[in-house]
Amino acid sequence: MDFKKHIRTIQDFPKPGIEFYDISTLLAHGEAWKNAINELTKIIAPLKPDLLAAIESRGFLIAAPLAYQLNCGFVMMRKKGKLPGKTTSYTYDLEYGTDTMEIQSDLIQEHQRIVLVDDLLATGGTLQAAIHLLEAMNAQICAAATIIELSALKGRDKIKVPFTSLISYP
Repeated sequence: MDFKKHIRTIQDFPKPGIEFYDISTLLAHGEAWKNAINELTKIIAPLKPDLLAAIESRGFLIAAPLAYQLNCGFVMMRKKGKLPGKTTSYTYDLEYGTDTMEIQSDLIQEHQRIVLVDDLLATGGTLQAAIHLLEAMNAQICAAATIIELSALKGRDKIKVPFTSLISYP
């Protein structure tokens, strides 16, 4: 299936000069969404993950049905202050400032096999931060997967785990 036919491009969002690849139209098309989840399931299943780690917020939409298909759990990685209980955090640099990502500390067991999931890979900063956070918890990150990769931004080069996406835009 040509998943690009189900991705809407929005110019100048969230700010002028940005071309935003919107998965909302993929989510709204039942057959295309089912096929996307099935394709990601085929890619991830051989890795035998114990957990999927999903990055806020569109990553949650992808991880939930994937975890169901793979018969594994998933954990949420969110911005600071959004998760209850004890959390482990990682602060990372952005183009203009910093951000902090957190995960609930008691949900990751040492050496668990984890696949990271998000909707899109751009510069790689967020996925790289997620990898650092999970490594600090002694998890085994098997791979990372997204629906979309913006290949011109070379985010793949920053990620030190196997990476796959369903579609790529230059």
